[in-house]
Amino acid sequence: MKPLFECTYRDPNSRARLGLLHLPHGTVETPVFMPVGTAGAIKALKHSDLEKIGYRLMLSNTYHLYLRPGADVMAAYGSLHEFDSWQHNILTDSGGFQVFSLAPFRKIRHEGVRFRSHIDGSYHNLTPESVVDFQTILNSDIQMVLDVCSEKGISEKKAKEAAYITAEWAVRAKKQWLEKREAGYAGHLFGIVQGNFYKNLRKMCAEQINEIDFPGIAIGGLSVGEEKNEFADFLSYTAAFLPEDKPRYVMGIGSPDYLFEAVANGIDMFDCVLPTRVARNGTAATDDGWIALKKERYATDRRPLQEGCPCTACRTYSRGYLRHLVKAGEILAPMLITEHNLTYFYRLMERIRLSIRENRFTEFKNEYLQRFTGGNG
Repeated sequence: MKPLFECTYRDPNSRARLGLLHLPHGTVETPVFMPVGTAGAIKALKHSDLEKIGYRLMLSNTYHLYLRPGADVMAAYGSLHEFDSWQHNILTDSGGFQVFSLAPFRKIRHEGVRFRSHIDGSYHNLTPESVVDFQTILNSDIQMVLDVCSEKGISEKKAKEAAYITAEWAVRAKKQWLEKREAGYAGHLFGIVQGNFYKNLRKMCAEQINEIDFPGIAIGGLSVGEEKNEFADFLSYTAAFLPEDKPRYVMGIGSPDYLFEAVANGIDMFDCVLPTRVARNGTAATDDGWIALKKERYATDRRPLQEGCPCTACRTYSRGYLRHLVKAGEILAPMLITEHNLTYFYRLMERIRLSIRENRFTEFKNEYLQRFTGGNG
């Protein structure tokens, strides 16, 4: 039986690496960016188009699917794959971050978290065990443990308590997951390192999660409003404690500069709503940075969004026409720009993997970011 993760090449000049994730619904090359389909759908893009781009791993949200359509509906379908007709791999997050974002409507205890639904105000309880149970119903190829994502700026005492609860919940989740595996469930479970912005707590939590021995490990609690330099510092520090033989995942990063920073530190997986969210506001990714098509300067611009991009927008339409669609509020605009942005990110990851393979990742990183941040789009 193949291991979950296989490292196939290491960059001699950084911690960047190439690998393969052997998952129940097919093998995925790493480093890999995962588009976010919160409720089992990528906003403004069909799954068939996502597949055509080349994606074989997407993220869906446990919290949202738990509230709607709910466990009974998902159990009736047998899996999220059957429900949404996506026959490739799915990673589901635990819902911990969404509950964290509902600070006024949740209460965290050692046994679990009680929260109030943002949909209808109803109260719900999540435990490490129930989160594993629900993600097993979804038949997630990768599921995440329930954790406590603490807000930036809290005291070290409160951050330490959150880290201890995260580790305690991780032990319980692992036990529940092993029972599901014995019953035939094939998906993998990832632990999450927390610790807020205290290095001693990051180290402590990483060691605790390592000891539990999950198939993969995620770094949580970053990209939550901190400065970029602080993100880079804590990412590099935390990543150094993660085992070499397991896939590493940084949650919630999608800006190219953050992606390059993660890859340089040996991170294999990342996700973010950024490419699809900004697309709905008329913003497109290019090698020359993000371009806001609402600007007047693009009104008569006949160029494609990105020269050489194979997406529908770049093959068919000019920046000027796409701007017109955005300004007119045409639904075609977010559809086209979403497809473009996800195509761009998929091809960017291909370029990153090639640069690692050819021992020029650091050079490519520096050249790319110099151009991307130059703002000449």
